Amino acid sequence: MAKAKVQYTCTECGHTVAKWVGRCPSCGAWSTMEEGVPARVGASGPAANVGLTLPSTPAVPITRIDPKSTRALPVGIGELDRVLGGGIVPGSVILLAGEPGVGKSTLLLEVVHRWATTGRGKSLYVTGEESAGQVRLRAERTGALSDNLYLAAESDLGTVLGHVEQISPTLMVVDSVQTLSASGVDGVHGGVTQVRAITATLTSLAKASGIAVVLVGHVTKDGAVAGPRSLEHLVDVVLSFEGDKHSTLRMVRGIKNRFGASDEVGCFEQRESGIAEVTDPSGLFLHHRDQTAPGTAITVGLDGKRPLLGELQALVTPSPLPAPRRAVSGLDSARAAMILAVLASRGGVENLAQKDVYTATVGGMKITEPAADLALALAIASAARDRPLRPNTVVLGEVGLAGEVRRVTGLERRLAEAHRLGFTHAIVPPSVEKPSVGTMRIAEAGTVRDALHLAKLGTG
Repeated sequence: MAKAKVQYTCTECGHTVAKWVGRCPSCGAWSTMEEGVPARVGASGPAANVGLTLPSTPAVPITRIDPKSTRALPVGIGELDRVLGGGIVPGSVILLAGEPGVGKSTLLLEVVHRWATTGRGKSLYVTGEESAGQVRLRAERTGALSDNLYLAAESDLGTVLGHVEQISPTLMVVDSVQTLSASGVDGVHGGVTQVRAITATLTSLAKASGIAVVLVGHVTKDGAVAGPRSLEHLVDVVLSFEGDKHSTLRMVRGIKNRFGASDEVGCFEQRESGIAEVTDPSGLFLHHRDQTAPGTAITVGLDGKRPLLGELQALVTPSPLPAPRRAVSGLDSARAAMILAVLASRGGVENLAQKDVYTATVGGMKITEPAADLALALAIASAARDRPLRPNTVVLGEVGLAGEVRRVTGLERRLAEAHRLGFTHAIVPPSVEKPSVGTMRIAEAGTVRDALHLAKLGTG
């Protein structure tokens, strides 16, 4: 028989090479190549490398599998249920990642409370970052107390599994997966090897017992989920909990979802009494707007599938500096600089090079998509010429370097949301079929100059 062929596999990404190397050629991780014997030269058949084992449960036709076993159960928090695809599926594993202090623990404490009080069975909240007393105080503040909600302050995986055996919950939250440790597993506490092993164990527990498991995960400084990439592959759902420390708005964004759409967004608001869902987030950005002030324009952004109205503001003032200032907040600074150049060269807005220009979004909203280009251009022109836009006007369109206005995706969906909130006029790019949304008066602009004319911001 031929000699077994030795290969080396990266424990991070699974890349295989014939010879050992110190750094993985695929993912760049150091000291992750481990020796293995994935194949035997000359062997054939299904049992070439692995011994044959008869399954305890035979395979069955897919038509005989009960679909009710994987039906989503609503939590009772509408925004979260929509992102999850209807609710939490029994036996699923959900990973919720977010920055420290954004409100992950507060939201999940409300989730286990709703679950325990709606007849879904017992829920277990495992905390490795706080004491039981700290969680109890938060539960009193947010009104999340229930006899069916169990609390355990543990950091050992074996002890956590013991609690599951004793309580038999139908939902378990682990806050956080990086604080758990597994005895008998190599690696430092919270390291890559430990986190991978703990997640794999909890995933196997969920699939075998039908317990839904929610894991809280940390994020790196650039916003990515901390830990090995395989962590996101092991779980069924990956959610990102985002929020600006200067704003009360919080967003749960679906990154991966085996049970529903992966581009849904749920909106919440951080309050003293906890986190409350926001069914109409556009109101958070528009309730303070002054329609008679120059330098403001309203646009509609798409966050996943959800249209959100946002207000763009601009201020143009004479500059005492040799190099005028360009300040941007909540927008893409590169696109803002491009819009200024297009306005000066293609739009006929003079003297921008000698003036300070400040541009920003309102309410901590971040808008980086090109669909807001035209609204930003009109806001700057409005500020430069000290003339406001027509009240109740929404502006949509991508601006090119030649001054042309290009189409945007989901135009009718954006206009429908604006019409629902009382906007009566719209300036949009030209399209094959002019959109029609209720009684809204829609004007098409092929260039920036056309848009300035429609908004009565032209030189004439």
